[in-house]
Amino acid sequence: MTHGESCSILVVEDDPNIRALIETYLASAGFQTVSAADGRTALELAQDRPVDFVILDLLLPEMDGWEVARELRRISDVPILILTAQKDEIDRVAGFKVGADDYVVKPFSPRELVERVKAIRRRSLAAAGAPKASRVLRRGGLELDPARHVVTRDGERLALTRFEFRLLEILMQAPGHVFSRQLLIERIYEQETAVVDRVVDVHVGKLRQKIERDPAAPRLVCTVRGVGYCFSEDP
Repeated sequence: MTHGESCSILVVEDDPNIRALIETYLASAGFQTVSAADGRTALELAQDRPVDFVILDLLLPEMDGWEVARELRRISDVPILILTAQKDEIDRVAGFKVGADDYVVKPFSPRELVERVKAIRRRSLAAAGAPKASRVLRRGGLELDPARHVVTRDGERLALTRFEFRLLEILMQAPGHVFSRQLLIERIYEQETAVVDRVVDVHVGKLRQKIERDPAAPRLVCTVRGVGYCFSEDP
């Protein structure tokens, strides 16, 4: 089986030369591609024909990449790799905040881009096929079912990204145990590289918006200043 077998990739890039280059290298690696030159068309394509992966430029006509990523994440957990000309950490953090799985800074090596796609795909497929612990975790009105990959609050199902789910699972498995940001990065991203500490804060903030009754005064996921985060022993 090749890396690209049965994998459809949506390439969203307004520069026709860059778009053609990306598609050429992906095709040579065995991936199927569909492309869009603007954000609105990209969303329409993603809704009409679900894809397995999205490569997304940020500076797009009609609708920018930030908005496209937010809308994609609202309807799907499809892996998203962002293309950006910005090298600052704040822009990379913002990319993770809208649900991106990785980013590549322009100008980039098309070979590196393909390898990053393969790496994210391997992790996604491994996570999807890995055996899940059977024990359902229940605390503070939350119920996390690893086998079904479902989280509910007072019986209502919550829409978590895979990173948010993994973060919550790690914390709920050891109430009261304080996890450092670096340890959480290692547990959540496993072999993924170039992930800054602040990304954990982003995931925690998004998770609190979904699971806490008052995100401004969290009672479930607690901050231990100077150390990291833990799940409350008495939620």
